[in-house]
Amino acid sequence: MRNVYSVKQVNSYVKNMFSQDFMLNHIYVKGEVSNCKYHTSGHIYFSLKDESGTIACVMFASARSGLSFRMQEGQNVIVLGSVSVYERDGKYQLYAKEIILDGAGALYERFEALKKELEEMGMFAAEYKQPIPRYVKSVGIVTAPTGAAVRDIINISKRRNPYVQLILYPALVQGEDAAASIVRGIRMMEQQNVDVIIVGRGGGSMEDLWAFNEEAVARAIFECTIPIISAVGHETDTLISDYVADLRAPTPSAAAELAVYELSSVQIMCEEYKRRMYQQIRQRIDFSRRQTEQMAFRLKVAHPRQKLNEQRQYLADLDSRMRIRMNSALEESRHKLAIYIEKMKGLSPLQKLNQGYAYVTDKSGRTVRSIKDTKQGEVLDVYVTDGRVRTQVVDIYKEEYDVRREEE
Repeated sequence: MRNVYSVKQVNSYVKNMFSQDFMLNHIYVKGEVSNCKYHTSGHIYFSLKDESGTIACVMFASARSGLSFRMQEGQNVIVLGSVSVYERDGKYQLYAKEIILDGAGALYERFEALKKELEEMGMFAAEYKQPIPRYVKSVGIVTAPTGAAVRDIINISKRRNPYVQLILYPALVQGEDAAASIVRGIRMMEQQNVDVIIVGRGGGSMEDLWAFNEEAVARAIFECTIPIISAVGHETDTLISDYVADLRAPTPSAAAELAVYELSSVQIMCEEYKRRMYQQIRQRIDFSRRQTEQMAFRLKVAHPRQKLNEQRQYLADLDSRMRIRMNSALEESRHKLAIYIEKMKGLSPLQKLNQGYAYVTDKSGRTVRSIKDTKQGEVLDVYVTDGRVRTQVVDIYKEEYDVRREEE
């Protein structure tokens, strides 16, 4: 039985064959535009036709950056893209990536060849790009002396900063002698030692702008020791000079804004710096004042007079404490003495004598405390309050006394 395939399988197979064909993946197709429609999604649908046939084309919105003009019916164009199959309808069509007007095709090929050559030489490398000075005093302008480009640059520069000097080299920017004129202008501005150079002109067709695609201009820009801003055409125009220059501006007006700093913003910035500087100075002064006060206090504390006063105060405190302790000790001693005096009074023989008591001593002065201390016939002295009585022991009697009863 023969193999049977679905429509989808056939369309997929054909599409795969198209995708494997190198030529169909990168092809230039020349023809006349017909049935051109700009869709609301941003896609462009059109056909290319010639005397022998028609091919359907589409340019998606993502590729619109490669279109520098608005397509119209009857235009002769060259489309760069790839041919593939739209599986749903089973039709092949050209998916456009770039579209240029016919007549510029040869120039475009020269442009791509020179671009590739200079890129391989490293003239587009970022490491060779010079930074654009932030605050310039002079700007060199290489462009036509008349036209919107020079007027825009002058007007915007004067509006942003009227004190920046503008030096114009009236160059040819179109025609056979334009490239040599632009090169002379770049070298003359380099001799003038300006801060930055603007090289550019207004928009136009590829033929009009071709001077800025010449190798001589590219080398002059690359070899210049002064930073160069390329400002050629409108935003969608990208030329060799844009790749080689230190900075690309989409328009001459944008180049002026990039080259000339805005004086008012600098003044505002300076005022802000001034305010911050005064604030920092005040903070520093306050900090230094506090630090000085601390040092003065520490010096005052460490001064010998202060030390002497502290020692005097310490001695005065010690003297006061010593006096207090001495008085306390004296008071305590006086109190103890009074107690001892009272005790002594209670133990004093004289006090006892004053109370009606007497004490007896033998002839040697020894106190007679017991009948054993004397004998009959011995002479004794009896001491009373106001004197002494000498007596003789006549007789001795032993008596028993209840001491506890007497104490009660």
